[in-house]
Amino acid sequence: MAYDVFGKLFTVLLADEQFVEKARRESLSVQLVHSKPDCRIFVSPEGLVLGDETPFKPAITLRMSCDTAHALWMGRLLVPAAVATGKVRIRGRIAKVLELVPTLRPAFDSYPAIAAEFGVDG
Repeated sequence: MAYDVFGKLFTVLLADEQFVEKARRESLSVQLVHSKPDCRIFVSPEGLVLGDETPFKPAITLRMSCDTAHALWMGRLLVPAAVATGKVRIRGRIAKVLELVPTLRPAFDSYPAIAAEFGVDG
């Protein structure tokens, strides 16, 4: 189910021209490594890869539990607080992650409906 929910979320994000343009300009690629349940997602301007395979080394790797990811996307947990408390661990430039947050608005806006569609409680 984690792949279904987060896969759909990042498909929505990759449909947003502002996000894709900024990601291209910044040569940004992200690997999200979720636990409980295990779920790996690779996102770049070229597309989305679900699973352990990555087409190339990501610029940023984010590690967190699926519950933490859910709280972030629902807006209940802010990225700076999650990083400061160790709920999200980042490999790569933290400043790049924080710069990226404003371009994620379409994903934040879409996530509650996506989660509900898959029966993930709000």
